[in-house]
Parts: sequence; C-alpha cells; structure tokens
Amino acid sequence: MKTETEAQFDPGETGHAPELYAEVGVAEPLNGLDAVDEAALARYAEEGYLAIENVFDAGEVQEALAGMDNLVMGRREGFTGIVFENKERDLLPALSLENRLDAVRKFGWFVNYEPRLHALAHHPKLLSTIGRILGESPRLFQDMALIKPPRIGREKPWHQDRAYFDLPLDTPVVGVWIALDEATPENGCMRVLQGGHHEGPRLHFQRRDWQICDAEMAGVRPIAVPLRPGGLMLFDALLPHGTPTNHSPNRRRALQFHYCPQSAGKTPPEERLAVFGSEGKNVTC
Repeated sequence: MKTETEAQFDPGETGHAPELYAEVGVAEPLNGLDAVDEAALARYAEEGYLAIENVFDAGEVQEALAGMDNLVMGRREGFTGIVFENKERDLLPALSLENRLDAVRKFGWFVNYEPRLHALAHHPKLLSTIGRILGESPRLFQDMALIKPPRIGREKPWHQDRAYFDLPLDTPVVGVWIALDEATPENGCMRVLQGGHHEGPRLHFQRRDWQICDAEMAGVRPIAVPLRPGGLMLFDALLPHGTPTNHSPNRRRALQFHYCPQSAGKTPPEERLAVFGSEGKNVTC
C-alpha cells in the first residue's frame, strides 16, 4: 500500500448537468453467453453493444470482489495501481484500510497480480465470444477496476474508449464491462449512445476528464444499461458512453477489460492525438 504522500488521486472535476445522462430507454439483455448467436452479433454490429446477464455466477463474483479487496488492502506485493477519489484526499490519512475500499475511484494493470481477476479476464467462453466479434483470437491489452463508491463516485463523462488507445485506427477493439454490484441508473450504470460508433472518432477535450464536449452530447438520447452482479456489457470502443456521479448509498464496483486482435500492432501517440484531439497525451481510461 502506498503512503499518503505517494497515493494517486483522480484529477478530474466533479459536477455535471443531470440531463447529460437522462436515459430514454433501457437495454434489453440477453441471458448468458450462449445466447450470443448470429442475430446477436448482427445486433452488436448495428447498435455497438450487447448487454448480457448471468455470465458469471455468484461464486465467481464473490471471488472477484475478494481479489479486488486484496489489491486495495495492499496484500499483493508490488501492486501500485490504485487511484483514489479526489474528495477523499484530506480524509485518506485517517481512514482505516477497510474504509479505504470506499475511497478508491479505480485501479488497473492487476491481472498479473491477482489470479482470481486473471481468471475472469481469460474466461474461455468470454474469449470465444470476443473472438467471434473480432474475427480472430483476442488479446487482452487493458484491465481496470471501476469502483464508483457510494455518494462520492465521480462521473466518467461521455467519451470513446478508442480515444485512449495507441492502435491503428482500423483495429477493432471490444470492451467488456462486468458488474460486480448491481449497477442501476441511480448508482451510475453505463449510458450509451446506441449506434453512435458508426459516426467514427469524435474530438475529445480535457475538461472534467478527457471527454467529448458536453455541447456535442447535449440532447442525445442515451440508453441505460443496468446489470445484475455477474452480468456484462460488450461494446465497440468507438461507442460513445459515460456514467453519471453515484449519489446513492450503494457501491457500484465493476471490472473493465479491453481486447484487440492478436495481430494488432501499435502506433505512436501522435497518430491518436491527430484524430481524437491534442489534449489527450498520457491519458488513462
């Protein structure tokens, strides 16, 4: 565990217009990965995402939560990827290790430190489904835990995950967002701009975060994607999405993984910045 002087705090700003995330509909989930048939893949291609319930059972969810707790509590030697909510900066030195669980905003690069989370990221049926979308074997290239703690969990403004990745622009990328708590409209479940991936890259700006401009997203008609624990969302990395602040008393812990084809190469950051905006140097999802 890092000391208070070494701790990382999220630099993003708080406060957003509620109407930015006022959903006009709710996603209709599939039941399990076996339901991802050719019609579902066509729906993914058209809408940019699939909500799927009952992917992981209660035991797998509890194992994942235990693995996350191990990382936050400093039980995995060498792991330093934790970022705390900025609102907790002054309180952090006085918090017990247990209470720090509700001060964390996110952490990443953990699959090689925590085998239970590695197992979820490399779940054979999940990888098979992603491979069908990508057209070849997938390669995990990013892993994150997104905590959204009660009452203080900050907004993640509208963005495209593709704006963070130094990959050739024509590389398909699949994001996987796994709910470990019940994700609801009240505690900050995902909102998506259905079909928005067809419009291609959008300019991002460093405002409350590395984000699509609020003015561009004003008046959009987002779909909410609530999920039960063990459910997940598969989504195209060009799909605009965001999550509002968690003002509720409930946690909203989730895992997020990104996969690209095994054959995908890398590009210099300058190529990404030329497309998505020059203010995105060294940003993280």
